[in-house]
Formats: sequence, structure tokens, C-alpha cells
Amino acid sequence: MTQHEYFFIAISITLGLAITRLLHHVGMLIRAYRSVSYNWASALWGFCVMLYCLQLWWVGWELRRLDSWTFLDFLVLMAATIFIYGAAEMALPVPEERVGMDFLEHSRTLGRLSALSMLLYFCIGPYVNILMLDNAVLPSLVIPAIGVLLTGLMITRPARFRSWSLLFAGYTALILVLTA
Repeated sequence: MTQHEYFFIAISITLGLAITRLLHHVGMLIRAYRSVSYNWASALWGFCVMLYCLQLWWVGWELRRLDSWTFLDFLVLMAATIFIYGAAEMALPVPEERVGMDFLEHSRTLGRLSALSMLLYFCIGPYVNILMLDNAVLPSLVIPAIGVLLTGLMITRPARFRSWSLLFAGYTALILVLTA
């Protein structure tokens, strides 16, 4: 077993849990459809978080090229995975919390923690891109900075969440094109 395989077991388990939690919340929201006020922007945010879970798993395959791993490399990737989990856990409201919940209200309040988790995830991107994948420095700094800016706007200006979620979806599409 290579170091990559060994380390990616823990990362894969955590990513699998993140996907499971997000899908579980979707299932609970579908079951409680009568008491939920749905909003496309919140659903789009949840979908983007799911794509980042899958994208991290995909990028993880590129890390197989590393000849040796350090404990810091492992800690950084686990932190990124934990931040993705946090974003997935807080992306959608939980129907059991209260009756008559509103998707958009959740995104503007507790859902901001999901954006904070994504912001922290983007802060880890330069380490992985520059030090582990040996990518060019400038794009490896600028592209995650855009994600930090967008999630920062979601956190500090939640009243415009619909606009930010559209921009974030476009940014997510760019990230998927660049890492595919």
C-alpha cells in the first residue's frame, strides 16, 4: 500500500460522510416538503458544496504522484476535508429544528457557517496547489482568492445571498473545468 492510498482512506471516509450528511438533509427536506419554504439559491449552494466534495476526491487522485508525504501534508488535506464536511453539514436547513423553516433565511443565518467552512477550504488551496501539486504560483493564489472573496461576501453581506450564490455557481463551474 502506498502512502497515498494509506492517507486517502481517512480523507475518503470524511468526504463520504460529508456527502452522506448533505444527501440525508436533502432527503429530510423532501419528506418535510409541506413545512419548508424552498429557495433556488440555497439549493444551488448545497449543490455546489456537493460538487466541491467530489472535486476534492477527484483532485486527490492527482496526489498519487507525490513520492513522499509529510505529516503536514496529511494534516492540511484532513483540514480541507473537515472544512468540506462542515460546509456540507451546514449547507441546508434541518427540518427537525423547527416547523415552517425557510431555505433563504437559513442561508442568511446559520448557513453562513457553511460559507465560512468553504472560505477556510479555499485558504488551504494554495498549499495543495503549489507545494503538493507543483502548480504555478500566481493562479494557485488568485483562483482560491476569488473563492475566499465570494464566500466572504456571503458571510458579511447575507442579504444578497441570491446574487452571491449565482456567482459562486459560476466560480464552481470554473474550478471544475480547471481541475477536470
